[in-house]
Amino acid sequence: MLKPAMAIAAVLGVLPGAAAAHPAPFSYLDVHVGRAEVSGRLVVHAIDLAYELGLSSPDALADETVVGGHARAIASLLARRLTIAADGRRIEWTMTAAAPAEGQDAVDLLWRASLPAPPGQVTIDALLFPYDPVHQTFVNVYEGGVLVWQEVLNRDRTHVVFYTGTRQGRLAVVRHFTASGVHHIAIGPDHILFIVGLLLLGGTVMRLLGIVTAFTIGHSVTLALAALDVFNPPAGVVEPAIALSIVYVGADNLLSGGRGRDVRVWIALFFGLVHGFGFAGVLRETGLPREALVLSLFAFNVGVEIGQAAIVVVVAAALDLLRRRHAILARVVVTAGSVLVMVAGAYWFAERVWQTRG
Repeated sequence: MLKPAMAIAAVLGVLPGAAAAHPAPFSYLDVHVGRAEVSGRLVVHAIDLAYELGLSSPDALADETVVGGHARAIASLLARRLTIAADGRRIEWTMTAAAPAEGQDAVDLLWRASLPAPPGQVTIDALLFPYDPVHQTFVNVYEGGVLVWQEVLNRDRTHVVFYTGTRQGRLAVVRHFTASGVHHIAIGPDHILFIVGLLLLGGTVMRLLGIVTAFTIGHSVTLALAALDVFNPPAGVVEPAIALSIVYVGADNLLSGGRGRDVRVWIALFFGLVHGFGFAGVLRETGLPREALVLSLFAFNVGVEIGQAAIVVVVAAALDLLRRRHAILARVVVTAGSVLVMVAGAYWFAERVWQTRG
């Protein structure tokens, strides 16, 4: 089922006349993505356009001669506020026609832009009328004449990314979300510290990679559940739980001391389930492409695994070198590191609980 905003956008796409007659000023944008060009239609409300052009009344834009006389100014105005990029490169779109929308308080614009190659990723940035804080732009994206994607842009959300259903689109999804997974591990101190805590007791590289892979399996499951809206606990529960998992890992290191059965794989798997809900929160902010949901989730998890593997290689090599050269110092590092992990986890737990209550 479409969300309310999406339902409105669908109505706008099917019934443009009714949309333009809506009493609240708005815009709607049709984007047709082809192999050699991107083209479409932009309908802007006469009230907004008259304000920007300095006209005394929006009724003047019902006159085709007036619209034609201001065509260059309209194109210049909107070119600064509607940016389209293909595969990260900005493309210059050209307004090919401008006329009053018949029977509507709006101006109908046609536009197009040539492409050097079939695009995999199309980015749209739009803040068409910043003077109006509640102005919205409804976006409909078409491939092969079929409506495949809808979005609503406003002052708080001006940037969206669409991935085409082509091979180039799938490759763009893989590149973007793999890099996003690596980046998230790199900038996530809580996830890094959890992994480092798991590595402090040492082991072979394969053993340590197995531990972080178990962590990946765990968070992959819950990440998918949350992304698909099957089960999605609130951040006020998830974030403190992630902090507690860090405390547990540090405490387990101190209590086990490397003696007895190594259960770190099971610890990583269990708490990976918790961390997965945290990853889902990040992806919701980034925006998962509905047209490539499974592929984007897979690529993100691959990126996370790559980031974790890099941590394993660096930390394991450093600890192994320390153990071979300074065994006593290595034990001190394990103890001190485990205490540091516990303290950091406890601090984050208190901070996150406080933020939740606030």
